[in-house]
Amino acid sequence: MMKLRGTAFRFLLVAITVVLIAAACGGDNDSANAGADGVGGSLNISGSSTVEPISAAVGQAFSSFNDDVSIAVDGPGTGDGFALFCEGETDISDASRPISEEEVATCENNGIEFIELKVAIDGIAVLTSPDNTAVECLNFADLYALLGAESEGFGNWSDANDLGAELGSPHVPYPDQSLVVTAPGEESGTYDSFLEITLEEIAEEREQENPVRPDYQASANDNVIIEGIGGNEGSLGWVGYAFYVQNSEVVRAIPVADGNGDDCVEPTDETISSAEYPIARFLYIYVNTARLEENPAVEAYVDFYLSDDGMQFVGEVGYVQLASEDIEATRSVWESKETGTRDGG
Repeated sequence: MMKLRGTAFRFLLVAITVVLIAAACGGDNDSANAGADGVGGSLNISGSSTVEPISAAVGQAFSSFNDDVSIAVDGPGTGDGFALFCEGETDISDASRPISEEEVATCENNGIEFIELKVAIDGIAVLTSPDNTAVECLNFADLYALLGAESEGFGNWSDANDLGAELGSPHVPYPDQSLVVTAPGEESGTYDSFLEITLEEIAEEREQENPVRPDYQASANDNVIIEGIGGNEGSLGWVGYAFYVQNSEVVRAIPVADGNGDDCVEPTDETISSAEYPIARFLYIYVNTARLEENPAVEAYVDFYLSDDGMQFVGEVGYVQLASEDIEATRSVWESKETGTRDGG
């Protein structure tokens, strides 16, 4: 039985459609039947709201041929998910960034060993309202001028004109319209990744302790963010690429350029996969090795997740497939049950 919580429910129809294909056809190695005989028990998966739709869709398909396995998938955020995982409360942690040094230490202190598995690529879409036609391109300098620590109190796009000019942006002046920022909060891996990629370097150069302005509407619920951005003409915010794709009729993605340049790129499957789009990151799942040994359903679920049939859900729910060499590297880590982090810590 599959329990869908949070944003995963919105992807249920997609999952059900592909389940029929996955369960009936199988991959090159007949992976659709992986672990189907005699597997029972339960799986508790929590963490990134970005990765949640993939894990939920995989769980829905897996449950279709493993009726005795109960799977719960929740998406409170990467940081909250690691907090649960490192306390031994979950079997698998979804993450939209690598595990941090502090989180590794917490896991070690609690005797939690894990396997880190890269499963997909995601871009972070910078969004505004479709009615905001005055903004055609933003670079990292613009994003800092509008969203960084020194923009606290800016209630109008044009309030950032002096800061944007100081940073060398070619997009100044900004429009004279209300600036309403709605975006993920600190519990989100999307928050961490966005700050790391776009704002932190500029903040460090300008000797700012915190890279982002504190005075914006923060939410762990991607639906709330989409509603906030779509409902305000002068809106600005960011979400994972898949949530933009699912809501492209109510929000608009602003093309983005690196640094203070003007070579802006729109987020698409192709530009994210090629790394041409400058705000992209890998997505992960982390597996508790003790639960792996104790619960056969954990291994069967991850076997299916990393199979050809399981990996097809990455694209089905709106994310970008790993390059073939990255998929093989992930499968090699899983086959060898290599513990620890290669990308985090």
